[in-house]
Amino acid sequence: MRTGRRLPEVKLTVEENNRLVEWARRRTTAQALALRSRIVLACAQGISNTEVSQRLGVTLQTVGKWRQRFVDQRLDGLLDAPRPGQPRKISDAKVEEVLAMTLERKPREATHWSTRLMAKATGLNQTAIVRIWNAFGLQPHRAETFKLSSDPLFIDKVRDIVGLYLSPPTRAVVLCVDEKSQIQALDRTQPLLPLSFGVAERRSHDYVRHGTTTLFAALDLATGQVIGELHRRHRSEEFLKFLRTIDESVPAKLDIHLVMDNYGTHKSPTVRSWRVIRWPSRESSARSCGARAIAER
Repeated sequence: MRTGRRLPEVKLTVEENNRLVEWARRRTTAQALALRSRIVLACAQGISNTEVSQRLGVTLQTVGKWRQRFVDQRLDGLLDAPRPGQPRKISDAKVEEVLAMTLERKPREATHWSTRLMAKATGLNQTAIVRIWNAFGLQPHRAETFKLSSDPLFIDKVRDIVGLYLSPPTRAVVLCVDEKSQIQALDRTQPLLPLSFGVAERRSHDYVRHGTTTLFAALDLATGQVIGELHRRHRSEEFLKFLRTIDESVPAKLDIHLVMDNYGTHKSPTVRSWRVIRWPSRESSARSCGARAIAER
């Protein structure tokens, strides 16, 4: 009976098994590393190289290579070896200098660092600056805003609103209400010239101002439909008219849950009294069913 060479046995520790499973399943893992991880995991089950190659659709040589590499070098053996090429020119000290300047200083002639300014200040080229910033996830040109709430009931309100979004109540309509004020009502001085063969649509360069308008809108989270109205002014009177429009547009058999911000027109005495009379419900919780309710975000 002919026997082949004895295969090196693959035994995994708990940490190695967890790491290989993570590499094999994580979407961001390189495909080559994910395949090597699946090969080693299959070999650890005690099956032959032939069966592993048939199961994973690779050659016997590939299975044997990564089985032996793992036995000799463990997890490090599955990583790509350094490729020969031009030696590194940018030292760790230079990289540290770029990072320190990006995080701790600002250029004198600008509000934030650009690749050109940083390259000029450090003596590197723009490509090197881009690679360093990308490697450490730095984006000096971007800025985001944040706000901390001082409302003692902030956590409860967040839970109510998120609960409405994730699990809307039955026999109810959840509407997200907001307004856009100071919209310029502009009109061209001449009628549009329509699109024609070989000619694009044309319009006059000048326009006439007709003042400003305010758009009140309520988005139905379930259907995507919008209830909207335009008013010349942005006061509690106009907002109350919009609430009446919502009340008329939604069937009486359905409850209404409004999600809106704390703008002054939303909580004036007139609006609050109308809500209490027309929608006799708890105004502090939007999760209560059986009546028309308001939730402030």
